[in-house]
Formats: sequence, C-alpha cells, structure tokens
Amino acid sequence: MIKKTVFFFIALFLVGCNTTRPTIITTKSGAKKPKKEIAHTSKKTSKKGSKSAKGNSTETIESTSRTMVTNEVVNEYIAKFKGAAMYNMKQYGVPASIILAQGILESGAGKGDLAVSANNHFGIKCHNDWTGERTYHDDDSLQECFRKYNDASESFKDHVLFLTTRNRYAGLFSLPQGDYKAWAKGLREAGYATDIKYPEKLISYVERYNLHQYDAKVLGVKYIPFENSTVKIASSQNRDVTLYEVQKGDTLYSISKKFNLLVEDIVQKNSLLENKISVGQKLIVR
Repeated sequence: MIKKTVFFFIALFLVGCNTTRPTIITTKSGAKKPKKEIAHTSKKTSKKGSKSAKGNSTETIESTSRTMVTNEVVNEYIAKFKGAAMYNMKQYGVPASIILAQGILESGAGKGDLAVSANNHFGIKCHNDWTGERTYHDDDSLQECFRKYNDASESFKDHVLFLTTRNRYAGLFSLPQGDYKAWAKGLREAGYATDIKYPEKLISYVERYNLHQYDAKVLGVKYIPFENSTVKIASSQNRDVTLYEVQKGDTLYSISKKFNLLVEDIVQKNSLLENKISVGQKLIVR
C-alpha cells in the first residue's frame, strides 16, 4: 500500500512538470520543405502589361523568347523598319502592315533573343533548303535550328521570299493587299504559326499602332487612323520632322547637298534598303 501511494505522488509530480514546460518543435535538417506553386506560361502569346514609371504602357511579348517592352520601344521599331516593310510590299506584295506586325510579335520589337543574337526578326527556322549561318534556340523543342543573318534587312527580305516561294502561302497573294485581317487569318491557316490567337495578335498590332497607314501609302489610297492607336505618327521621338517630296531629276546626292546632309544620313533616317528613290516619294530630311 505504501509503495502504491509513493508511486501515485511521483506520477502527479511528473504530470505537473510537463504542463509548465514549453513545447519545442524540431525539424530534421533533411526534411523536405513544401513546394511552391509555379505559374506556367505557354509560348506564342502576347499580353498587355501595366504602366511603367514614366506612364509608358508595357507588355510582354512571347514568341521564341519572352520580352517585356514599352509602346515607345514598339514605336521606335516601327520607325526603324517601316521603310523596309513598304519597300518589300512594293516588290513582293506582302502588306507592310503584316510585315511590321509579324516583326513586332516574332522579335519582341527587336529585343528578343533571336533578333539580338541572330538578326532573325520573324522566327524562321532553318528547314532543309537553308545554306546560311545557323543558331540554336529552345522553342517547341530543345535547341532547334534557326536562321542567322548578318543584319536585320536580310531577315526582312528572307521573310518575304519565304512567303513568296512556298506553295502553302500561294493563296495569300490572291487576297487584297489592303486587307490586313484576311492576311493575318491566312497566315495562320497556311501554317505560319501554331497559336490559334496568332491572327488576333497581328490585327491588334496593326490597329493599335496604325500600321495600315503604310499599306495606304504604297497603294496610294486614303488612310483612316484608328481612334485607340498608340503610335506617334509625326515622329517616334516626339519631335517635328521635315519632309521633302522627291522631284524629277533628284538623286540622293543632290538632295543631300540641298539639305546639307550626307547620303548615309538620308538612307538611315528613311530606313532605305537601297539607294533608290522615286518621284513623289517623301523623305525625312530634318
């Protein structure tokens, strides 16, 4: 009986100690931490973003790489390559608006990996007939072969040649050159891109930045701007420009002398691919 009584008091003492001692939780160093959720994005998408600190609208363009740009960057891209787009429209029949819209989307407005490292502005892969330089980049599969160019003008020319020399794009050239919507849908149907929203994105760029104005210039028709466009038509750098209309007998050399410029300055200001001008053509000279 005495032993039972002593055991009972010892048990009460131990229980009382445990109720006052703080609980300590330990983890083993090798224990796994809970995994964080990862948001996955799919390729070939383009989405609008927020406003930057300067009030410039930003968006993320995803094609062969993910690139964040402002509308100022897009405007600068348009100003730089509109001359090449109009020239190629005249020579090959691909609407300038579509050329520029594809260039913006596929190259991230010139800031994407392929555009920077390989001057590839249209995401064109090597294919069996390509004999030029190559670069390798992860896209639909790992380390796919893409065409590499010496400069952007080669990429713009190869793009229109790519469209004009392949049978699957032949139907595009029966479409009106001024119908950018039909061309955007036709490119998707012909297999240029796998993204089902590809036409919608091209059309969005055309209308947001009034790219159809360059089609109108080539076709000699009236241009009607969209109300919600973001392009700064006068200049990509918010300053006035002086235009000179080419007259009969003018040459780039004579115009350069008239305005105290170098021929190279005129070529660069107007994104001319060749040193050729035509009567009635308007050139930026200031």
